[in-house]
Amino acid sequence: MSSDPRPASPDSSAAAASASASKQPERVRVTAPRTAPASADSYTVSRELDEQTEVGELFIGSLIRSQLRLALVVAGGFLLILLGVPVLLAFLPVIADLTLFTVPAPWILLGAGVYPLVIVCGALYVRSAARNEKRFLDLVDDA
Repeated sequence: MSSDPRPASPDSSAAAASASASKQPERVRVTAPRTAPASADSYTVSRELDEQTEVGELFIGSLIRSQLRLALVVAGGFLLILLGVPVLLAFLPVIADLTLFTVPAPWILLGAGVYPLVIVCGALYVRSAARNEKRFLDLVDDA
């Protein structure tokens, strides 16, 4: 009933070591560091717009202001040229007396001069508004 004071045989200790080694996972060779994903707290412009944050509101406000400025410039230029016809007739009353194929010259000025002006102003406005929107989309996509 006494315990055996002899040390364990070398064969039994080797078997125990191999049994414990088989339980440990194998080594993995690391050849390059892991790449960290983008940090979760980095905000893109599109995310700022979606979440309607103060920064997103600033971007939208900037787009709205640039479109409003463009509309006011085009409308002001159109009105300036349109009001130029009565001013021209007031300073040169000789033009009011002219006729071309029995049509008074002021009517020709208004009919043949204003409609092409409306078309040109509209085309320039659409082109500039599309350019403003493209710049805004480029800003949103880049950031």
